[in-house]
Amino acid sequence: MGKKGLLERLAEGPVIGDGSYVFTLEKRGYVKGGPWTPEAVIEHPEGVKQLHREFMRAGADVLQAFTFYSTDDKLHLAGNLAGESVTCHDQNEAACKIVQEVAAEGKDVLICGGCSPTPSYMEKKGKEVVQQEFKKQVDVFAHREEVDFLLCEFMGHVEECEWAIEAMKAAGKPVACTMRIGPKGDQNGVPTGECAVRMAKAGADVVGINCLYDVNTSLKTIEMMKTALDKAGLSPYLMIQPLGYHCPEVENMLEGYFHLPEAPFALEPRLLTRFDVQKFARAAYELGVRYLGGCCGFEPYHIRALAEELAPERGRLPDASAKHEPWGGALKGSMFAFMRKRAGREHWENIKPTLGRPDHPVLQDHLDE
Repeated sequence: MGKKGLLERLAEGPVIGDGSYVFTLEKRGYVKGGPWTPEAVIEHPEGVKQLHREFMRAGADVLQAFTFYSTDDKLHLAGNLAGESVTCHDQNEAACKIVQEVAAEGKDVLICGGCSPTPSYMEKKGKEVVQQEFKKQVDVFAHREEVDFLLCEFMGHVEECEWAIEAMKAAGKPVACTMRIGPKGDQNGVPTGECAVRMAKAGADVVGINCLYDVNTSLKTIEMMKTALDKAGLSPYLMIQPLGYHCPEVENMLEGYFHLPEAPFALEPRLLTRFDVQKFARAAYELGVRYLGGCCGFEPYHIRALAEELAPERGRLPDASAKHEPWGGALKGSMFAFMRKRAGREHWENIKPTLGRPDHPVLQDHLDE
């Protein structure tokens, strides 16, 4: 029997996606912060393979080809030199080969072909030009049987989503689409709920949100989407891949965490704990979300937390759980008595982590416009 597809799995229960690529690979020295383009699939394939393997071991049911921001117009944007040596087709081909190799090491792991927004839309070049950029992204995925579904992510405008979905549907594979929006809606002022309805009506099988906002804001946003979809009588599957950092200050700002002066290179003090992720996973599942993953800042251990929290529904633990006990249970084996007292849910569920920086504010009092 062949492996079950995305939609069949979503009908049965939660599916765990993977996490941060550009942020994590930038920290590891494989991606340049600023352009955030994925030429690492050609220059440093082993670095990309390693991260895929870590997400898979952590419990990801899906590995996304590392093709974020691979469009030809992005490769040439604002003096980016990547476009002088590689094309969208080159990168997507290399990314597919890498992810296929790693997925073959796992057990029925799905492969996702990822597409991202185009500078051409922001430059108002029109539907035909924008769709041509999406068709170039999709072309490699469409002709590869091992690519199980397509995802258009980090979208700021629902109109561009509709154009992208139309181009992606032509590939004959299931289509997911996620937007980088919060409660205020998209960059053109389209309300959050309307964005969800329009994505579904355009033909997306899975709709949702990713990046820019933290887990709490993302939960509010996905609930708004669900309410609007229910009212419209539409029932696509819901997907959520939030930011891996706490940033409540920017909930009502259109560019989310970008407004924080510490973004993108000093966000570590805001990083989610594994216990934050467990709490988020349960809340999202109870809202009806069935595809759960992470975006910038979501490390492999965060993905493990998603998989462990939803293990009862999934019927299994990830491979990485062989070296991990829930709620710090392995601390029972510590040589320190005070550390052994922390082995249990009561301690970790109630702990309030501190910054350890006496002269730093709890929240940012200056947000860049």
